Order: sequence, then structure tokens, then C-alpha cells
Amino acid sequence: MMWLGESTHSLDDKGRLSVPRRLLANQQLGADGKLALVLTQGFEGCLFLFTESGFAQAISRLETQAFAGADKRAMQRVFFSKAQRIELDEKNRLNLPDSLRALAGIERELVIVGVVDRAEIWSKARWEAFEKEHADSFARLDSVLLGGGAPASGA
Repeated sequence: MMWLGESTHSLDDKGRLSVPRRLLANQQLGADGKLALVLTQGFEGCLFLFTESGFAQAISRLETQAFAGADKRAMQRVFFSKAQRIELDEKNRLNLPDSLRALAGIERELVIVGVVDRAEIWSKARWEAFEKEHADSFARLDSVLLGGGAPASGA
């Protein structure tokens, strides 16, 4: 499943987000007939939204053994303590918990960005600042796409 694109949304008065249909296409429903997603703290001030299977794949890429070292245990605690399984209601809305909204600085206006294996949920102001800061980075994307790793800063 690939999540792509960008769209701007507003939370309703109850803190719910209507999930765009383009993100729900081809999603598998759970045994109870509902679509469940996993919402957690992301990086650079956003939230990550995964399907349950996408979250399982992300976990498989992480080192999750308890004896892997103190830094990895700390990362696991922070990352997994914020993760929440969220079911969409009958109108494809999800409730953004207050704690995660606060972490991402989301008040009412937000942007959903598809990033292949997940969607990212940003406050509109943070997303606009991120885009402005990285406006010139696209020209250096070729080194990432061609397997050269992250572009060097100042390149």
C-alpha cells in the first residue's frame, strides 16, 4: 500500500479528522469489519499514521530486542508509549488524542502528507515552515534516489 500526496484539513469541534478517501483505498478491514490504524509520534514535529500491517512492517525494521542497549531501549519506550490503535468511525473519521495533538502542535488546521508506507499529519504552520526550509533540497534528491544516501548539507 502506498500513501502519496498532500492535503489540507481541519479538525472538527470534537478533535476528529476526516481521513481522505485516497488514503483509505484498498485498505483491508479487520475481522470486526472496521479499519484500524496506528497513530504515533513522528519526527520533525509530525505524527505518523500507519495501517496495522504497515506498523508491523515498520516494527520489523527496528531493533526491538531488550538487550540491544540503553539507547535503543529508550527509543523503544518513547516510540511505543505514544503509539495508539485507532479505529475509524462510520464516517471515516479518527479522533486525534489530545496528547498527540499537543506533541505535533495541531490546533485545528493540519496537513496530511503521504510518505509511501505511512501518512504524516502536520500542523499546517509546521508543514509550511518545513516546506520553506527544504524548498531548495529537491535539486539534491537525485543522490538519495540513486542510492547515494542522504544529500550532504550545503551540497
